[in-house]
Amino acid sequence: MRPGGKRTIRQILLESDAAISVLVVLLGFLCGTLLILCTGRNPLGMYKALLQVMTGYNVDTGRWIVRYIGDWLALSMPLILCGLSMGFAARTGLFNIGGEGQYIVGLTVAQIVALLGPQIPYIHWMLAIVLAMLGGAFWGGIVGWLKAKFEVSEVVATIMLNYIALYLSRIFIMKIPGTNTYQTPLYPETASLRSAFLDKLTGTSSFNLGFIFVILALVLYHVIIEKTKLGFELRATGFNKDAARSNGIPVVKSIILSMAIAGAFAGLAGAIVSLGSLKYGRVLAVNDGYGFTGIAVALVGNSTAVGTFLAGLLFGLLSSAQSFMEANGIPKEITFIIQGLVVVFIAIRTGFRIFIRKSMKKNKTKEYQIE
Repeated sequence: MRPGGKRTIRQILLESDAAISVLVVLLGFLCGTLLILCTGRNPLGMYKALLQVMTGYNVDTGRWIVRYIGDWLALSMPLILCGLSMGFAARTGLFNIGGEGQYIVGLTVAQIVALLGPQIPYIHWMLAIVLAMLGGAFWGGIVGWLKAKFEVSEVVATIMLNYIALYLSRIFIMKIPGTNTYQTPLYPETASLRSAFLDKLTGTSSFNLGFIFVILALVLYHVIIEKTKLGFELRATGFNKDAARSNGIPVVKSIILSMAIAGAFAGLAGAIVSLGSLKYGRVLAVNDGYGFTGIAVALVGNSTAVGTFLAGLLFGLLSSAQSFMEANGIPKEITFIIQGLVVVFIAIRTGFRIFIRKSMKKNKTKEYQIE
């Protein structure tokens, strides 16, 4: 830091993961813009689509439709929760690629409880959410147990359990009476997370009461990781198991608990999608992809609560804008390219910092000061 407390832009980028995240997002959009220009199309179509999703306002027609905002927020909710799942494991030294499987377990449990559980207002969907979180925690806990007891790579274990979760889900859901190869019977009203007030507020969008649990999950994530003895023990185990063990921290318990909590976040995402977006359960043919996208969300958000929240909104925005981009003559695949580029840039953040350090050594006198 310079005398007087002033920092240069380069120093901020060196010291702040958040600043690097902002930079790589901007680079991702810049590359997306250049690709659109290379195809001979107008990149303004992409930005008009993004504006329409964020504000509900259509620049071309002058119409304002709030439903677009609600659908964007609804799509972002499972991405945020799956990002928290990946992020929690990452903060404790684990790599949870199993968010998709834990999400599927949560979704499956929620659907079963919705169709077969007691049809008591509020109690019904609350029970479905709690059991879905427990299901996700159990699925994540299996990986933690294998890792702690037998040194099984959590990457390999979670990948395998993703497939097991998908096909077990099909088997169990197909057993429910009245289910065909695509969907289950309709849910009873008592199992739905939809709210008449939110429907009216957001123009009958898919936005639902699940947002309350997303906010609670973000707060809980931050408190556990940053403010509690448990969070310290989990992070210490991730940094160095031997040192943690020598200081009396139960390493096996910590690893299992880390993966279980991570799984609970993903299980909650499955419950919100199953009870908030549709009026019936689904027989999954393929993965929904929320758990896999959650990995990117956590990386861009630096595995912090606020960062993951913002990154989830960003990825939800890109997904929600796809149909509007096509309407503006922009290939929807551009959004996937931007997402991929952002993740690639995040992965090489160390390279950014090496480049910045070398640049600072060569051009110390040309640094811009930030007031």
